[in-house]
Amino acid sequence: SHMIPSSHYQALLDSLWWHAMQEEMDALISRETWELVDPPRHRNVVGSKWVFTIKYHSDGSVERFKACLVAKGYTQIYGVDFFETFSPMDRLGSIRLIISLV
Repeated sequence: SHMIPSSHYQALLDSLWWHAMQEEMDALISRETWELVDPPRHRNVVGSKWVFTIKYHSDGSVERFKACLVAKGYTQIYGVDFFETFSPMDRLGSIRLIISLV
């Protein structure tokens, strides 16, 4: 039985989850998903978080460990910053750590 990590820090301690995070980062980078920019002054910056899941085959065996980097859209305020988003990753240190491991 595999445990689903509750944080990206926990996930980095397990090579199976680390590889899932690396696969997600590789996909985001290859698709040019974002562009690093300075956030505008006096704007809410939408954060991000990792979501982890295990995909199974129909026979119950593990197909793959999946990690998704998602925006914390629930931090947006309708009418203030709802239509323009600036979403850095969890922390710059996390970005550097993950990219340095590539």
